[in-house]
Amino acid sequence: MASATARGLRKRLTPQEARLWAGLRELKLRGYHFRRRAPIGCYVVDFVCLSAKLVIDADGEQQAMPAHFAADRQRGVVLRRQGFRVLHFWNSDIDRYFEGVMQTVLDALPPPSVRPNVSRTGHSIHEGAGESG
Repeated sequence: MASATARGLRKRLTPQEARLWAGLRELKLRGYHFRRRAPIGCYVVDFVCLSAKLVIDADGEQQAMPAHFAADRQRGVVLRRQGFRVLHFWNSDIDRYFEGVMQTVLDALPPPSVRPNVSRTGHSIHEGAGESG
């Protein structure tokens, strides 16, 4: 059920979610892979980096309403029990302080793993460098 809901939601991003998604996709160059509107258990999160166990939510005004606030709080408890860290950003902060939002995300991510630069053949591009033969 959550997968079908997630598929439908991926087609309808708010302007703030679209901006955040564009910023998160740029982090792929640094070794981080984010998914948008991803199901985790019975919940659908806005964005998640599974390898870093980091969930990012873009919150609109409705999240300040008591019913939404309580549901988000419960969801946060469940996600934290599963080892996820959850960051919430208000849409207004994404609009006004986008660079700060992205810096907060970067600060929450672990250092990227260092991987050797591997060619399509599966060999390191440095393999055999400097050898004469």
